[in-house]
Amino acid sequence: MKRWLYLLGVTVSACVLSAPTIAGDTSLEGRIQVGAVIADPKTSFMNKGTGALRFDESGITFHRALLRYNPDLSNSVSANIVVNGHGDGDQRLGITQAALKWKPLSAASVRLRGRAGLFYPRMSAENADVGWLSPYSYTPSAVNSWIGEELRIFGAEASIFSPGRSRRSAWSWEATAALFGGNDPTGTLLGWRGFALTDRQTLRDDRIEFAPIPAIIDRDQLWSKSWVEPFEEIDDRMGHYVGGHLRFRNSTDLRLYYYDNNADPSRLNSDRLYAWETRFSSLSMRHDLTPATRLLGQWIQGSSEMGPGLVKIEFDSYYFIVSHRRGASRFSARLDRWDVNETDNYELDPNDSAGNAITLSWRRDMSSSWQVGLEYIYTYNSAANRSTLGEPPNARQEQIMAVAQYRFSL
Repeated sequence: MKRWLYLLGVTVSACVLSAPTIAGDTSLEGRIQVGAVIADPKTSFMNKGTGALRFDESGITFHRALLRYNPDLSNSVSANIVVNGHGDGDQRLGITQAALKWKPLSAASVRLRGRAGLFYPRMSAENADVGWLSPYSYTPSAVNSWIGEELRIFGAEASIFSPGRSRRSAWSWEATAALFGGNDPTGTLLGWRGFALTDRQTLRDDRIEFAPIPAIIDRDQLWSKSWVEPFEEIDDRMGHYVGGHLRFRNSTDLRLYYYDNNADPSRLNSDRLYAWETRFSSLSMRHDLTPATRLLGQWIQGSSEMGPGLVKIEFDSYYFIVSHRRGASRFSARLDRWDVNETDNYELDPNDSAGNAITLSWRRDMSSSWQVGLEYIYTYNSAANRSTLGEPPNARQEQIMAVAQYRFSL
């Protein structure tokens, strides 16, 4: 069943790319982000190091080119296709989302909608811009950095919802559930690298590197890889999530989700990538303190197991954002905290990690097409497995970015 849903997601993704559209009902949007970075020299996980930031060399950067195609296929069916191009990583150009969305016209107080293909669960209040970007900072929180790296849905989601205006109420609600495949390695990065701060979204056939920890790659120990391809189907078991949304007018939004990939931790594929049984709960919120000032937050807590029993971890992470808009500028400050606690007894592979981060961001719209911004990140983080590479477990890192963004829509 899980393999069937995974194939459904892949098939729908392919159909979306070739589906005909209704003339005049097509939306095309794009973002191009370039800039300059003053980077901490600690080698990034992107270059098989143990640093928790994306960049480790100062200079000119190409962050991304993003294109979202959003055609209407009928009065009730539309598509969402997102392509990302990156300046680093294993794969530089590819799809991050490709889904069909069904939302029939209805005047009822309780309505139905659904989607199928490749998509993100709507857990995040932070990543609310085009293509699952954040409008508050260029680098998302540790929570959503991890979701952007390791978590994508290949399957189908169904929702029932009730807009407040249909009941002459200030309250709107939604209940949603999904079945999926193709996310069996989810949890690998948390166990063997820990959380990180990165704005790079993993592409459909991408690979994420991390440091070559001896216990992981040694043939006489765990004998796996110092990389993960997160969107693999390994055990042919079906995962699921359920969620609920509650909104008060347009000023307050609460979202509660439970995710379980239902992976079999005893299974591995021909590349010796293990399935990780990963479960977590997510609670996010957005509240407008004033028309110009907004408070956001998210907390996830869960566990993951591989082996079975060789690697067992419990993890949690949270962030809070205060964001204020003044004229054409937006100022945002974010506090991050994360913990990964080892609960297995395999001493050769220590998995404890933790960290704090402060992110300060300024973004200014210069025109309808151009935006400039500055971002500063400070993080103090630790990873117990750094000691197996002869490194101190604790690290302080800083990163300063200046970004120019060009956006367009047709």
